[in-house]
Amino acid sequence: MTVETSSTLSPATRRAATRPAWPAGTRKRRSPSGNRKKLAFILPAAIFLALFSFYPMVQLLRMSVSTVNSSTLNSAWDFVGLANFAKGVQQGDLGIAFGNTAIFVVVVTVLGLLGGLVAAILLAASTRMSAFVLGLMVFIWALPPVVNGSVWKFLLGDTGLINAMLGGVGLTQHAVPFLYDEHFALMSVAIVNSWAVIPFNALVFRAAILGIPAETFEAARIDGANRWQEIRHMIVPAVRPTTLVLTVLTVVYAFRSFDFIYVMTYGGPGTATNTLPFLSYLQAFVRYDFGLGAATAVISVLLVLVLAFIYARSIRSEEAH
Repeated sequence: MTVETSSTLSPATRRAATRPAWPAGTRKRRSPSGNRKKLAFILPAAIFLALFSFYPMVQLLRMSVSTVNSSTLNSAWDFVGLANFAKGVQQGDLGIAFGNTAIFVVVVTVLGLLGGLVAAILLAASTRMSAFVLGLMVFIWALPPVVNGSVWKFLLGDTGLINAMLGGVGLTQHAVPFLYDEHFALMSVAIVNSWAVIPFNALVFRAAILGIPAETFEAARIDGANRWQEIRHMIVPAVRPTTLVLTVLTVVYAFRSFDFIYVMTYGGPGTATNTLPFLSYLQAFVRYDFGLGAATAVISVLLVLVLAFIYARSIRSEEAH
C-alpha cells in the first residue's frame, strides 16, 4: 500500500486541497465590484428597453383610455376609461377580427409545424441536394415579407401562374378568386404565411433530428424497424421539446402577422382578412381614431404577453429536464 505525499500530487489537486471549505448551505458572497460589473453590462440594455419599449407601451395604455384623434393628438387627452374598448365591441369589428385571427393562427401554426417537420425529415441526410434545398429555404425565409407577399399576390391573381396551371390541366374554367373571395382570401394569406415560416421550423427540427445518435437508428434497423416506425417511435418523441418551443414561436409569429395581409388583401374583401393587428392599423392610421386603435392594440399586446409567458414556462421546463 502506497501513500501519496504532497510532492506526488498534481498542482490542480494541491490547489483543491488547500481551498477553504465552505459550510453546508452557504455560498461565497460576490464582491461589490463583481455586482457593479454586472450592472454596467445590464444598464445599456435596460435603458434601451425603457426608451423604445416601456415608454411606448405606457403611451399606448394612456391612449387606449383617452379620446385621441387627429385634432387632439398633439393636445391634452381626455380620459374616457374603458369607453374605447366598449366602442370596439359595439361596432362589431373586434369580434370579427378576433375570429379571423384565431383561424389564421391555427392554420399557420398547424401547416408551419407539419411542413417544417416533414421538410426536416426529408433533408436530414447530408447530401448536395439537401444542402442546396436548405440554402434555398434560408433564402425564402430571409426575404422581406413585403417581397414575398407581392410575389404571391401575382401568383394567386386572376391571370397569375396558379390559375393558369389550374386552367391548363382542366381543373377549372374560370379563375379562382383566391384573394377576392371572402371564403378563400383568409385561407390563401394564411397558407402563404405558413409557406414563409416553414424554412425556419425545418432548420430547427433538422438540428434536433441530427442530435439523435446514429447508433439509435442503426439498432432500430437491425431490429427490423421501417422508415415510418423510425419517424413515429424515434424522431417524433425526440423532437417533442423542440416542437413545444416552435409551437409557441409560430403562434406568436402568426398572431402578429401584418405584412402579408397589408400587401395581399389589405384586410379585404370587406373584413374577411381583418386580424387584430391589421384592425388596429386601420382604426388608428386610416380612420384616425387613435384611441380606438390603441385599445385594439392593447388587447393584442395582452394576448402576446400570455403567449410569451407560456414560452418562458416551456423554456424553463425544458431546462429543468
